Parts: sequence; structure tokens; C-alpha cells
Amino acid sequence: MSELTSAQKDKLMADLQVVLADAEALLAATASDAGTGMVELRKRVQSSLSNAKTGLIEAQAAVLDKAKAAAKVTDEYVHENPWKSVSIAAGAGLLIGLLLGRR
Repeated sequence: MSELTSAQKDKLMADLQVVLADAEALLAATASDAGTGMVELRKRVQSSLSNAKTGLIEAQAAVLDKAKAAAKVTDEYVHENPWKSVSIAAGAGLLIGLLLGRR
């Protein structure tokens, strides 16, 4: 399985948040049902939602930590190799300019 891109991960996180919000709304809407099966189901769903929220928060924190670490490493590299970084950026700009100029 291939790695997810940053945009795909962001979309997945947003989708999970929507699912959690919808599940909470469903629980609130069925709060008046007093059947024993419904009460047990509601407890299980609330527990699952709690676990999912905790996991989502932890995943977001991990992604944020990785992004900060990557930014720090990039910053250190640019400070240690300023001319190499400028050359790479100029080369990328030239390449993009040539590609866009061909259209």
C-alpha cells in the first residue's frame, strides 16, 4: 500500500471528524429511546466514540510533531548550505518557468 500524501491525510482527518460529529448527533437524537438494547448500544457507541476521539487527537499531535521536525531539519539545512539551497530553488524555478513557457 502506498503512503498517503499530506492532502489525503488532511482529508481523512476531516472526514473522521465529520463522522464523529454525526455519530454524536445520532446518539443525542436517540437519547429518548429507553429500550435495554438501545441503552447498551448507546453505551458501546459512546465508548467507541471516546476512543476514536482520543486516537484522532493523538494522530493529529503526531502529524504536527512530524511537520515541526521536518521544518526544523529543513531550516537547519538551509542555514548550513545557503548557496546550495539558493541554487536548488533557482533551478526549480527555472524548470517550472520553462515548463510553463511551453504551453
